[in-house]
Amino acid sequence: MADYRVPREDMQFVLQDVFKVHEDWAKIEAFADVDIDTAVAIIDEGAKLAESLIAPNARAADEEGVSFDNGVVTTPQGYKENFKQLAEGGWVGVTANPDFGGMGLPKSVSAQYEEMLCAADISFSLYSGLTAGAIMTIDQHASDELKATYLENMIRGTWAGSMCLTEPHAGTDLGIIRTKAIPNDDGSFAISGTKIFITGGEHDLTDNIIHLVLAKLPDAPAGSKGISLFLVPKFLVNADGSIGERNGVHCGSTEHKMGIHASATCVMNFDGAKGWLVGEPHKGLPAMFTMMNYERLGVGIQGLGAAARSYQNALEYAQDRIQGRGAKATQQPEKEADPIIVHGDVRRMLLTMKAFVEGGRAFSTYVGQQLDLAKYAADAETRQRAEALVQLLTPVAKAFLTDTGFEATVLGQQVFGGHGFIREWGQEQLVRDCRIAQIYEGTNGIQALDLLGRKVAGSRGELLKPLLADIQALLAEPLAGFEAEYQQLADATQLVHEVTVQVLSKVMDDENIINSVAVEYLNLIGYVAFGYVWLRMAAAAAPQVAEKPHLASKLKTAKFYMARILPRIESLATTIKDGSQSLYLHDLGDF
Repeated sequence: MADYRVPREDMQFVLQDVFKVHEDWAKIEAFADVDIDTAVAIIDEGAKLAESLIAPNARAADEEGVSFDNGVVTTPQGYKENFKQLAEGGWVGVTANPDFGGMGLPKSVSAQYEEMLCAADISFSLYSGLTAGAIMTIDQHASDELKATYLENMIRGTWAGSMCLTEPHAGTDLGIIRTKAIPNDDGSFAISGTKIFITGGEHDLTDNIIHLVLAKLPDAPAGSKGISLFLVPKFLVNADGSIGERNGVHCGSTEHKMGIHASATCVMNFDGAKGWLVGEPHKGLPAMFTMMNYERLGVGIQGLGAAARSYQNALEYAQDRIQGRGAKATQQPEKEADPIIVHGDVRRMLLTMKAFVEGGRAFSTYVGQQLDLAKYAADAETRQRAEALVQLLTPVAKAFLTDTGFEATVLGQQVFGGHGFIREWGQEQLVRDCRIAQIYEGTNGIQALDLLGRKVAGSRGELLKPLLADIQALLAEPLAGFEAEYQQLADATQLVHEVTVQVLSKVMDDENIINSVAVEYLNLIGYVAFGYVWLRMAAAAAPQVAEKPHLASKLKTAKFYMARILPRIESLATTIKDGSQSLYLHDLGDF
């Protein structure tokens, strides 16, 4: 596998020139000490960790995997030492509250750091990523006492965090969970039940693990409205802050998985474990979903990181591997063959990966920018507009970035040919590791249902308006040499409008339509959103090409995306217009 190189210049370009995030930061009190120079310094320091510490250990860690012995989980060699260095650098608390020792950086910056960490090693990134999500939930919803007891150590990375949602019989349908929370006399609760697929539920990286657990109180109403959220530590914490006795929570086993072998995926058994209520009774799901907007973007970035690594690997291989002859203009007669990058099909694969990676980086930054504005903007109108974009784009970020990420890892494998199927090259690991990102944190089909059913149909199309308005603002200032591409994006936007109106008009008469076309609809929005950010990048790059010749690649890739990738929306629109009709011709016994 090629050495991983963090695309520092491109990250700065997206932050500074495309989305001008520093102009937002200047208006936000929480980011008063953050500017582009700070962001660049953070990216540079994070890059050193990703390139020299984490990435070189990824393949060996995958080969070794985690081990399980009588409830004890041991991570691969190097993980404990690397996590310690990560924690000592403050990287677990990149976006965390400074009052408890966090950096308090914008999400648009941390999105760059998350990408490089995922590109270096997805398995390793999950331990700090889940901890960061738990930190956010505790900070926003827990009592002052719980915050004081747990946050500082979690932000320092001496304690880790996990999310415990899924049960053997309840995955997507959390309303039917069976884990119980019985009140104790001291204000705590006795938590009993089994959770599965718990990332980082047990490991040897930190002194304590703080589990956020969904459970039901004795008087809980049925369904999702009866779910409460509890903080359950692996070890109880004494009054002086020191670690006390072991709590009643143990790992029953670890899963043997297709990928992310170095990430501990655990079955967790809670046997009257002592826990504390986070937030209000029966309001656990909304509290957990506070974190989900960030976590789902984070999972999307896992797909982006794998795609970025795949592109770098495939590009280096295509430049070095000689095989066959290209056209006369590209032949190298002094060599026995030409590098495979001269062949049109290889270029198709490389440019598709490049378009997905750089488009995904811009899109994740755009969503991160909206998360920052929704949380910190001074005026209510800006916050509300950003929140509408967050609601709309969060499921797209999770699903579309992981779908295109997986496509990019498979394309990279294809560029390698037979070597892509061999473990020693490392490319097949990216395919395996990326695959889970389409499944966990809500499958991509569930994300599509959320987008079309809850967000678009639920708002009667209102949540689409801020995105369409941003696109229209871009189209109002055409870029010389891109007139055709701007018109293409305008036509695509009109297609989104037409398809949306058509689907919404059928909702009352066809109970199956949302479920039947949701995935195609999400992909339609994803491709159009990528078209938008690609033309924004082109508009930002064009005036600088004379000074920065490498930006000419942005203009060329933008044209490739518009010519070869965006047209996929035509087939998606045709499928959506079919509605549920062809899916429900079969009776259950006909399959």
